[in-house]
Amino acid sequence: MLHATFRACALVLACWASAAQAAGIQLFNRGPDLSGAIWYPCAGKPAHVELGDLAVAVDYGLQGVKDCPVTGTRLPLVIFSHGYKGWFGGHHATAAALADAGFVVAAINHPGDNGNDTSRSDELSSFLSRPADMVRLLDFVLNDWKDRAAVDPARVGLFGFSKGGYTGLALIGATPDFARKARGCTDITKFCEQLRSGETLAPPTEPRVRAAVIAEPPSGFFTSDNLAAIKIPLQFWRAELATPGVDVDPAGTARVARNLPGKPDIHNVPASHFVFLAPCSRELAAALPRICTDLPAGFDRVAFQREFNASVIGFFREQLMGGR
Repeated sequence: MLHATFRACALVLACWASAAQAAGIQLFNRGPDLSGAIWYPCAGKPAHVELGDLAVAVDYGLQGVKDCPVTGTRLPLVIFSHGYKGWFGGHHATAAALADAGFVVAAINHPGDNGNDTSRSDELSSFLSRPADMVRLLDFVLNDWKDRAAVDPARVGLFGFSKGGYTGLALIGATPDFARKARGCTDITKFCEQLRSGETLAPPTEPRVRAAVIAEPPSGFFTSDNLAAIKIPLQFWRAELATPGVDVDPAGTARVARNLPGKPDIHNVPASHFVFLAPCSRELAAALPRICTDLPAGFDRVAFQREFNASVIGFFREQLMGGR
């Protein structure tokens, strides 16, 4: 799947991570606009994490050492943005791997566009509010989280998948071209009607983010002109196989990859869209087979995730920790 040299590096990183301390996890719920989880290095034995009032309908197999003390100081931070109708734990395997490797990871449910509340998932407003959600999350971790002293505010990264990839690109400077998206929007959905109804505001950007990993963003909002505004190091992942019912096409992500400025770290994966989500528990696979069934048939998501997580760790370690 990946180059042999990368496989060797991935094995080294995976072994290093497996020898590290367990990932601690704290859940937080500060109202409908700020609820999610923070993963971080800690000493302890992982166990199943009960979600309490943050529960989702299906057991996603969330593991961690709940509420254990944070190990380390001046830790780099990575904020996560989930996909369309996703949730803060959708990438829990990647979050835990980063925590094992010495990072703090924070993720929230995007209000109105998550598994528990889809009231704005198909509305234009969610594309405008999502980047602001991430600014709010970053402010919370750096200013209000009880363990904020353990975080280095000068070393902040971002991870975004699917609609979260759109969120990430917008946040790091690629102002979405809503007019371009409107021209290609021929559906009679509320989203298309709202796009065609008039001028939209530009979502906020976040200069505190120093590096980003973007996977499978919807491409219609982005051009070589607005992507040129990105000035930070970028790792970009795309699936080569189309996924039925998913508004992310391989040709579009290939175009975005070609138009990224600088020297981005680009990865093409011979599989479908949902391989970037954490491997599915048996209960989740039975309840939501759509996000647990990968193409081609027999694709090993567990093995891919080991390589993927190792590469994400290596990228953020190089960009936020100077390779340490």
